[in-house]
Amino acid sequence: MSYSLRVSISEQTLELFNNEELVKAYSISTALNGSGCQKDSGQTPLGKHIIRAKIGANTPINSVFVGRRPTGEIFNEQLAQEFPHRDWILSRILWLSGNEKGVNRLGNVDTMQRYIYIHGTPDSEPMGVPISHGCIRMRNNEIIELFDLIEIQTPVEIIA
Repeated sequence: MSYSLRVSISEQTLELFNNEELVKAYSISTALNGSGCQKDSGQTPLGKHIIRAKIGANTPINSVFVGRRPTGEIFNEQLAQEFPHRDWILSRILWLSGNEKGVNRLGNVDTMQRYIYIHGTPDSEPMGVPISHGCIRMRNNEIIELFDLIEIQTPVEIIA
């Protein structure tokens, strides 16, 4: 199968395609600060990307990641109250890398060096509303489904 992904910031959707045929659309959350590729902008980068790494295979749903490593914690309300300001990265990580030099790759616009992921988030967080710190947030069961379908090097296009 030849999968590809398209993220629409205006629609707050991630679409999964197989040979250019739409397979499924997911509701997502992109950056509160809008779109842009600058380092430290807190924005979701635009343009052509690939999945550079898949992290978290076989970890339980709601597994907590810090620095791309599972902490051994499973997200719950008690943990949320204990760490109210943590940017929760849960269940799975699809780490993005830009394909366009000077746009989203290398220098001050490098998506991978900005640690931009597609990842799970607490179910209490709204979807369809841009509130992330730059990443693309998904429901935990949906990021696991997507993670299991696609491979490293899968193309990802992020459009405004």
